Amino acid sequence: MASLPLKGKLVVSLEQAVAAPYCSSRLADAGARVIKIERAEGDFARGYDSAVHGESAYFVWLNRGKESLVLNIKNKDDASLLQTIISKSDVFIQNLAPGAAARSGLDSRVLRSRYPRLITVDISGYGQSDEYAEMKAYDLLIQAETGLCSVTGRPEGPGRVGVSACDIACGMYAYMAVLEAIIDREHTGKGTSIKTSLFEGMADWMNVPLLTYDYAGKIPNRVGLNHPSIAPYGAYPTADKSEVLISIQNEREWTRFCLEVLERSDMIEDQRFCNNELRCKNRKALNKILNKVFGSTSRTVLLEKLRCAGIAFGEVNDVEGLSHHSALRRVEVDSPTGKVSMVAPPVTMDETPRVLGPIPAIGQHSEEIRREFSV
Repeated sequence: MASLPLKGKLVVSLEQAVAAPYCSSRLADAGARVIKIERAEGDFARGYDSAVHGESAYFVWLNRGKESLVLNIKNKDDASLLQTIISKSDVFIQNLAPGAAARSGLDSRVLRSRYPRLITVDISGYGQSDEYAEMKAYDLLIQAETGLCSVTGRPEGPGRVGVSACDIACGMYAYMAVLEAIIDREHTGKGTSIKTSLFEGMADWMNVPLLTYDYAGKIPNRVGLNHPSIAPYGAYPTADKSEVLISIQNEREWTRFCLEVLERSDMIEDQRFCNNELRCKNRKALNKILNKVFGSTSRTVLLEKLRCAGIAFGEVNDVEGLSHHSALRRVEVDSPTGKVSMVAPPVTMDETPRVLGPIPAIGQHSEEIRREFSV
């Protein structure tokens, strides 16, 4: 088994929902000991659904490898216990409602003044500095606020990205920042204050449409299963009513596509289509031609032509298609209600898959953690 780089590190996370649990779960995957602080009723994400052996799909995905400690942080003794655990920790993460951590004596500035080696992570909805700082925030709200919905969906109207993109982006950035802070502490001996938000994470992902607006005065159109600034890059129906998505990234590929797939050499130098900007400008005329060719070709024949021409393509799968996809790697994780087969971590190191820890029941580790950290 490959070594776990964060083995020996202690993380305590006062967390709920998705963003902070994403960050701490990846720290756990890398070998850190993660103590998850929960209310008596548990992280509310436990109740999002009951899809996986009666447990929430969100929760089993984001809480593998953690220990669950039930605390009432308004209780004096529990608050004291939490301070004791934090004093021995490498990382403290929180994504409570705005102001809740500070009211509970868990302000990151105060904690780092007490424990200089501590790395603190404050995850919020909109950041710490303007009138939005006190607003509650959830994934779809941030998708709307950042303009993500405006560039998602079909021309008829905005759409929601079908997974928790803002939460995941924020959790990923928090995880990366923690790793940087751990490396920095090896040189300085001091911890770091990390602050990030759902809005900031998705705003970074929105850089291309934002730059296009700021510098070209253009707001990208919603184009469904098409790319807004590359053509042809989208989905087209075949003769047997399936959809195949193709992507042409440069003029060499365009030439091969015209010759070997469309069998239309005249289109290579056609002044409507001879470079990407012109193809985007004349997308309607281009799509009419492609729909005619693809619509009269069976999926099997079309895929073989694309493969032989070296053209990038993909089939438009649903979730069932993903579940049976040959490229999907899975890993089995224990949970209180049975074994769960989930997507394996997307990175392998030294060709060795990691064994992921089990998903905790509410307060499963409370008694032993209280004994360990009792003073």
